[in-house]
Amino acid sequence: MRKLKQNIKFLVMPVAVISALALNSANAFAESESLSGPGKIKFSGEYPQEIVDPEKPGEIVDPGETPQLKGDLRIDFVPKLDFYQNKISDKDEIYYGNAQNFFGATKPRGNFVQVTDLRQKPTGWTLQLRQEMQFTNKDTEHSEIKGAMLSLDKSWVSSTKDLSNAPQLSKEIINIDNVGASYNLAQANAGQGGGTWTISFGASVENQNNQKNTLEPRLDKNGQAVLDPVFDNKPIYLNKAVSLSIPGTTIVDPVPYTTVLTWVLAELP
Repeated sequence: MRKLKQNIKFLVMPVAVISALALNSANAFAESESLSGPGKIKFSGEYPQEIVDPEKPGEIVDPGETPQLKGDLRIDFVPKLDFYQNKISDKDEIYYGNAQNFFGATKPRGNFVQVTDLRQKPTGWTLQLRQEMQFTNKDTEHSEIKGAMLSLDKSWVSSTKDLSNAPQLSKEIINIDNVGASYNLAQANAGQGGGTWTISFGASVENQNNQKNTLEPRLDKNGQAVLDPVFDNKPIYLNKAVSLSIPGTTIVDPVPYTTVLTWVLAELP
């Protein structure tokens, strides 16, 4: 992944005020003496690196702390995928990830990535995902969930920018069946992908982008809503667009298993 330098330029245009004088006679008036002086403006710092609501991209949201890249081509946000706590099973199972929650009034959304391109002449970019290792726990007898496969489905893009300049999605569903391989998620060709874009997997019932609702409340064994202590005890929703399939023949232990996901943003060409 290329490390990009911040390169922000400002173009300050003079503002001319034109006034018209209505003459009631044919007499011409000589122009009075005048002086011209310069105008000046200066900026410091960087553009704000804020996270937007993928379903209402004009609104700023707070998903909590997140790793971010810097520069004029960057990743602003990546999801922290959590497949919750589940009973051990000897059958083929599909487990769904938690939807994205937020502080404040924003309701849960599909899991999403946010990319910003502020370059003066966008040459394009690609977004890829790589799973570095299988789900593992080195401190238990069955240290690897053999055959587990992460899938990302129902992908769509959002922005306040004209959607005719949107990046193209590689395909609707990504099955990560080859650990260590990089999978293309989205690509913006030259002149496309400028500004801030979210690439979402799934959507809520609130969305106005003709996307199917993939979120459902996560319930405990008593049918009660599961609450999220991180986000002010708001209800947790599951997202059927993000799933982890595990074969019934795979033996697991009653311990947490983790993996590492690497999101790669590359400049084109």
